[in-house]
Amino acid sequence: MTENDGNDKKMEGSNPKKKLNLVTFTGTAGLLGLAVSFAIFAFKSRKQKSKKKGLPGCDTVCVNLSAKEILELADEIIFKSTRVHDSIALVPLNKMSYENVVLPLAELEARQLSLIQCCVFPKMLSPHDDVRKTSAEAEQKIDAHILSCRKREDVYRVIKIYAAKGESISPEAICYLQCLVRDFEDNGLNLTAIKREEVERLMNEIDELSSRYVKNLNEDSSCLFLSEAELAGLPLEFLQSLEKTQNKEFKLTLESRHVAAILELCKIAKTRKTVAMAYGKRCGDANIPVLQRLVQSRHKLARLLGYAHFADYALDRRMSKKSIKVIRFLEDISSSLTDLAIREFSILKDLKRKEEGEMPFGVEDLLYYIKMVEELQFDLDFGDIRQYFPVNLVLSGIFKICQDLFGIKIEEVTEIDVWYYDVRAFAVFDSGSGKLLGYFYLDMFTREGKFGHSCVVALQNNALFSNGACQIPVALLIAQFAKDGCGEAVPLGFSEVVNLFHEFGHVVQHVCNRASFTRFSGLRVDPDFREIPSQLLENWCYETFTLKLISGYREDITKPLVDEVCKTLKRWRYSFSALKSLQEILYCMFDQIIYSDEDADFIQLIRNLHPKVMIGLPVVEGTNPASCFPRAVIGSEATCYSRLWSEVYAADIFASKFGDGHPNLYAGLQFRDKVLAPGGGREPMELLTSFLGREPSTQAFIDSRRQYSL
Repeated sequence: MTENDGNDKKMEGSNPKKKLNLVTFTGTAGLLGLAVSFAIFAFKSRKQKSKKKGLPGCDTVCVNLSAKEILELADEIIFKSTRVHDSIALVPLNKMSYENVVLPLAELEARQLSLIQCCVFPKMLSPHDDVRKTSAEAEQKIDAHILSCRKREDVYRVIKIYAAKGESISPEAICYLQCLVRDFEDNGLNLTAIKREEVERLMNEIDELSSRYVKNLNEDSSCLFLSEAELAGLPLEFLQSLEKTQNKEFKLTLESRHVAAILELCKIAKTRKTVAMAYGKRCGDANIPVLQRLVQSRHKLARLLGYAHFADYALDRRMSKKSIKVIRFLEDISSSLTDLAIREFSILKDLKRKEEGEMPFGVEDLLYYIKMVEELQFDLDFGDIRQYFPVNLVLSGIFKICQDLFGIKIEEVTEIDVWYYDVRAFAVFDSGSGKLLGYFYLDMFTREGKFGHSCVVALQNNALFSNGACQIPVALLIAQFAKDGCGEAVPLGFSEVVNLFHEFGHVVQHVCNRASFTRFSGLRVDPDFREIPSQLLENWCYETFTLKLISGYREDITKPLVDEVCKTLKRWRYSFSALKSLQEILYCMFDQIIYSDEDADFIQLIRNLHPKVMIGLPVVEGTNPASCFPRAVIGSEATCYSRLWSEVYAADIFASKFGDGHPNLYAGLQFRDKVLAPGGGREPMELLTSFLGREPSTQAFIDSRRQYSL
């Protein structure tokens, strides 16, 4: 995941006014050479004065600024940026050219990204309270400045007039110019003054409604009081974690971790239904009206900006392009999995009948009986498996797989400045030519004050300058692994192994990108495409070859997982995968429909949609995702399908090119050159079609689930 998803995290929504994100943020439209050169000179001088040693060849990447230095650099960025925009606005109409309008913006945007990241990433990772606070303040100042730049009519006019000239420039440059124009037009600068005011009003209203919806959920204090008998099946440590009343009842808050434990472990069907109902009713009276207003405001904004409805606005710059294509994609996956889901459901119903008689099966029973079947079918003790995955062994295994797969060489860089003692840095080289491709940092372990999710952040993007110089990419992988009381790394749980593979896929994607423009480099790609490389790399976690490579019984004994456990993990991955996929599709469909149909009745929609997608299972009585579905409000509005989209196409790539589970250097280099290197400057569907030799298909995703069905 990228940082947007982790905030729900790495927020990929389509509100043009929303806060810009580290991973996908490339800063303001640009700075003139003199201005940025001055900022970089001041930045280098600051580094030299403080005697801080950075990555070789990356003078503008400094990871350990003080609070005072952060504020000074932020002020320099904003001051020089203002001068640049003033200068661009004064370019004479009869002297406009690519060289004096577009190229300066592109090159200086590239130089500026690392300067901005030096200011804003410490809020996530610095061990010092004052630095984190100052970094957050700097980010707000820079974001506000960038937004103001994107509302400057004088700069927009120059760029728009130049674009209309139709000069002959490269396809990537054309794409970049279109992005510049859209930066302004997303804020209504192509509209009349009256309509622009309406855009501003709607953006403010959307921000206010989104915040209110999430605030209502965050402040919800709903709880249930249940007896010990009603919580039969829950482990003692869980019960001990709950507050107990004077009459010996347990107070259960409706936090997701508590609800998940009940639905998965509680033996009492009535309790599962009671908890599921309470959880699904949260904030119903408050949030459903808020979401109705929010959806209508987004539809109005989309129409003002020239779209039929908000979904088409949100999807216009994604692989999917149109809402109708997303709905067809979801319906195709759903219909293809229906027969398998019915077979899976039959197994669960039979088990419930044996356990509880003829009581009707509800959606609240799914997790409980899926877990029961998995325990019966798979002899897997994930607590025992953990000891086979020490962090350093897993990491070295991932490095080897990626080196063998993508033709790269990874070497640790020592004696450099870092923000915490256990942070490590690595250089990545092309294994054939020895050319330096980029760097990455690893901040692997939890600590007080650290950002609480796993993600990858772009500290510097690849860029090619007109003088032939190349700026190399620098990535940062943030993980949340634990240490014991002695400060030693705790072995990884299997889910953590999968997560590390996923995030390292983003590192490879960032470092191997060779787009000429920073705007299209690294993780600055189509959001529908961004997760595909990481989803692809995840597949190796379940291959026997990989599991033997990355596992060992403690670091001092070579004792990898046995073949049978490796095979069982792969079967476990796909257990009840049809039913699980249908549940995801249900929410994706709900999200897509409310943002593509202005007249959608939220209550009637879920009543009709739930049994249609979930093979006859009705929605839990009285519940509605409209009241407690924050992803559809802020972060993934009209784009909830995107994770599944990436998984489906990653499955096609893996099955077609890497099906035997071993690193295939030829196919890996093709993927690196044809898919990763071009980045966001070309249409993702073109890249995948070129690599596969055909358009991507959903069939491999469906087949993998059928192959390993129970």
